[in-house]
Amino acid sequence: MSIVADAPGARPVEPPPRRFRIPRWARPMAAVIVGMVVLSITATLTGQIQLTSSGTAEAAVRLLLPILFAGLGGLWSERAGIINIGLEGMMILGTWGGAWAGYQWGPWAALAGGLIFGALGGLLHAVATVTFNVNHIVSGVAITLLAMGITKYLSTLLFQPVSQNPRESPKVQGFTEFSIQPLADWLKAVEQQQRVFVSDVAGLLGGVLTGLTPLVIIGFALVPVSYWILWRTRFGLRLRSCGENPVAAESLGVDVLRHKYLAVLISGGLAGLGGAALVLNPGQLGYLENQVGGRGYIGLAAMIFGNWRPAGLLGGAALFGYVDGLQLRAGGEAVHALLYAGTLLAVVLAVVWAVRRNWPAAAVALAAGILVYLIYFSIDTVPREFATYAPQLVTVLVLAVASQRLRPPAAIGVEYRKGEGD
Repeated sequence: MSIVADAPGARPVEPPPRRFRIPRWARPMAAVIVGMVVLSITATLTGQIQLTSSGTAEAAVRLLLPILFAGLGGLWSERAGIINIGLEGMMILGTWGGAWAGYQWGPWAALAGGLIFGALGGLLHAVATVTFNVNHIVSGVAITLLAMGITKYLSTLLFQPVSQNPRESPKVQGFTEFSIQPLADWLKAVEQQQRVFVSDVAGLLGGVLTGLTPLVIIGFALVPVSYWILWRTRFGLRLRSCGENPVAAESLGVDVLRHKYLAVLISGGLAGLGGAALVLNPGQLGYLENQVGGRGYIGLAAMIFGNWRPAGLLGGAALFGYVDGLQLRAGGEAVHALLYAGTLLAVVLAVVWAVRRNWPAAAVALAAGILVYLIYFSIDTVPREFATYAPQLVTVLVLAVASQRLRPPAAIGVEYRKGEGD
């Protein structure tokens, strides 16, 4: 079909060719399918079956939970225009509060304790940034430092008489684990048959459906719940308008300060749940000094990778949890195999960009794939010291790739005073 020019006798102008685009709703599923295919091919060619084992997937689910809660906390805060670097400190408060309450009253009390202590950190951040207009970064860093000092003091005061160690709490009762039956057992049987691709998919899915706890269900349920509230309700629309243009929102009758306060309180509570998730991890079941280990910052990175949206945030948390679980279970050899997977993924990206006729991006992806393959070919394994930091390195690389398509809230980090919309 052509467009006819206005001038008489002019040649018709052909419209530009339509580029191939995957519908937005299908992109997460397409990414999951491509990831499974790449991991299956890598596991088959390298012999590293831990890449697609149910044990790795089960460990990944447990390890992604704190990242997911922290990322959701950052999402709520930053959608309202408040940068929350203090997620790390709020998680630290959540670990202590969760361990203190869980030791006395059980796992559900641990969740409540983590949520309350994290929300207290969020309240402090809201008072500093919303009421007194303190720089968001300065306030967040201060809260993290303050949380480290407070929890150390409280641990010495309350945990040391019981555990005889000021750096850890007594053991906390965890949740009872369960599996989705009979589907989990059937997937386990298919995994053991070692069929190409079929057993790989069964192993990954089986691990997701095994060793579940109520905390896992809550974490995954909060992803669609957060989307529905923020994008499908009147309250969510008003909250997001505070992060896009607070002056215009106030001129339309929105109580900007109240919405910002609520957003940061919810943010702190979610980060505190992330701290409680660390306390209730079956491998730990208690408070340990410095157990957060930067996960608040990684949750913030997962949120940025997800472009300030819940589904993308879940993908970033899952990526970190998977790599972390893999290096813990299989060490440097499995991380070495991930380099091969990275090569295949770079080739896939190059093909996608070529189909969309974005030749510079396709050339960069292809060059990156060749570089990663040369590294894979030149070494036999990744030293344990480097393998331990593989999750952080993967997070940095993914953020570098995703940085070109980011769209943060327009007024994020901008100081606002009541009455500017009058």
